[in-house]
Amino acid sequence: MKKKGANNWVYTLLTIIVMAVFSFPFIWMLLASFKTQAQILSSGQFLFFKPTFKNYVNVFEQYEFMRFIVNSFIVAVGSTLGSLLLGLPAAYAIARYRLQGLGLVILVARIIPGITFLIPWFILFSSLHLVDTYMALILSHMLVGLPFIIWIMISFFEGLPLEIEEAGMIDGCTRSQVFLRIILPISGAGIITSSLLSFIFSWNNFMFSIILAGDKTKTLPIAVFNFLSYSDINWGALMAAACIITLPVLIIALLAQRYIVSGLAAGAVYC
Repeated sequence: MKKKGANNWVYTLLTIIVMAVFSFPFIWMLLASFKTQAQILSSGQFLFFKPTFKNYVNVFEQYEFMRFIVNSFIVAVGSTLGSLLLGLPAAYAIARYRLQGLGLVILVARIIPGITFLIPWFILFSSLHLVDTYMALILSHMLVGLPFIIWIMISFFEGLPLEIEEAGMIDGCTRSQVFLRIILPISGAGIITSSLLSFIFSWNNFMFSIILAGDKTKTLPIAVFNFLSYSDINWGALMAAACIITLPVLIIALLAQRYIVSGLAAGAVYC
């Protein structure tokens, strides 16, 4: 019993240390968002300081941050819905008809670094006059989101018993009706997991947006550059903007963590 109690104490202590290390940057960012520039640069005012909301006010009044939030939301939702629309049928077909070759191609597309496609995407969208449009950003984000959704859902669909589909077809359903009326409703955990992770990737994406976005479609990660100048960095506004960017992802992760864990566990057995 003493040995077990000692092990529990060690485990608890290690857990606290790991949580403290990984939580410190977020805590520092959150506290700094309520400080003035002088308070941030002062080492003696880390925990004890007079908070101010001026940074958040400046973010929305001086930098038009709401417009960037709307742009990021449109791109993230659009790319996620587009990836689901194409990815779910593709994953189901690969899982049921054992299309390993197609699955391998999709895996290779997922492994290749996104920067490899950056110049071809820019040349293509420039020739089509689609630079600085939502369509260009949505399609470029789907380059990563679509293979990701497919590979999570392949193993999820493979884990569903064939008897369910056979029973539906005996009752008169076609293959597409089985997919829409039976398979999708019972695949909620996998769909939620893949869509949330795809949304988070698109929300945080910087690489494609810095090349393909313009003044009309600038997203949140690109908008952070507004707080950087040649001679100075507005740390307070920068931390406030970072908190605003992080908040939706944090809320989604907390609300859907049960689905994310179960969906990833179900999607980790493909072989």
